[in-house]
Amino acid sequence: MSDSITIIDEDKVIDVVLIAGRILLESGAETYRVEDTMTRIAASYGLDDTYSFVTSTAIIFSLNNRTNTRLIRIRERTTDLEKIALTNSLSRKISSNKLDIDQAKSELIHLHHASLQYSSITNFVAAAIACGFFLFMFGGVINDFIFAIIAGAGAFLTFSYVQRYIQIKFFSEFISAAVVIAIAAFFTKIGWAHNQDIITIAGVMPLVPGILITNAIRDLMAGELIAGMSRGVEAALTSFAIGAGVAIVLLIF
Repeated sequence: MSDSITIIDEDKVIDVVLIAGRILLESGAETYRVEDTMTRIAASYGLDDTYSFVTSTAIIFSLNNRTNTRLIRIRERTTDLEKIALTNSLSRKISSNKLDIDQAKSELIHLHHASLQYSSITNFVAAAIACGFFLFMFGGVINDFIFAIIAGAGAFLTFSYVQRYIQIKFFSEFISAAVVIAIAAFFTKIGWAHNQDIITIAGVMPLVPGILITNAIRDLMAGELIAGMSRGVEAALTSFAIGAGVAIVLLIF
């Protein structure tokens, strides 16, 4: 690559950098990982003097010695470790000069639009069965296994349905937690289940923001204070929604 880079080349590099950053952030990667990957990709294509600023909901990338600055908003975030791994793999290929700018852009665009998530049915079955085995982890008895599965399945279906129409995670998690405790309380009241508390804890486990808490702590340790605190607040709100959903049902019944 020549020392002089045209404006068009710079635009292509920034496109590649932002697509990679967007994939990582939307897939649940830590903020410092996103910034480091963006900086490395830009440097691999000859843009050494760059600046990136990433929060949970936005990415800003700039050429420090120019006025070429881009901002993109991140409105949806999920957990997709496969996309994170594939993006990191492409980043390493770029750093090793194995991909030119057009190839990198094409592969990243394809990865961005690819649907690598498991089907809804697979997620539903996995969440339900996982809740059943969480019951044993918390000291439950085998007679409550099926009720933990029902509670987990109810939470998953409720979250998916409510999120589709309300699109506010707090209310989706609140209602899902309420469904879990309602199922646990119902089967305990009629004498079929033995331990309402353990069934409830097992049923809400898929709602617990474990990865979010982990990423918040890792961002804080890496010095990304804004991103770390915002993720921490989001995790705290999720925990509050779960607790409030359970508490409201217990107070009513």
